[in-house]
Amino acid sequence: METLKPLNVPVSFANYNQSANTYVVFLEYNQVSGLDADDEELRTSHSYQVDVFSKGNYDNLVKQLKVLLKKAGFRRIYESETYEDEMKMFRKILRFSFTTKEED
Repeated sequence: METLKPLNVPVSFANYNQSANTYVVFLEYNQVSGLDADDEELRTSHSYQVDVFSKGNYDNLVKQLKVLLKKAGFRRIYESETYEDEMKMFRKILRFSFTTKEED
């Protein structure tokens, strides 16, 4: 995802199998009609989950991530955090949505 390049950490689709101490994983988990008229889908709503994994404090990274996605037209709809015991890493779970216009 080009939008997240300025974060300067590895960003990967769906999974990450390397050894960085901090990285971001994203995936689209839902796509649904956002607006219908005359039996036609005019807009599509896309939902993405973005997970930040880190062995340390990721607060500034998460703030920067939210700013970048907001500038790209995403709207934050969910946020949570946890600690992954097996990985020994903190995990910030963020969900965002955006709507696209259907092309004719």
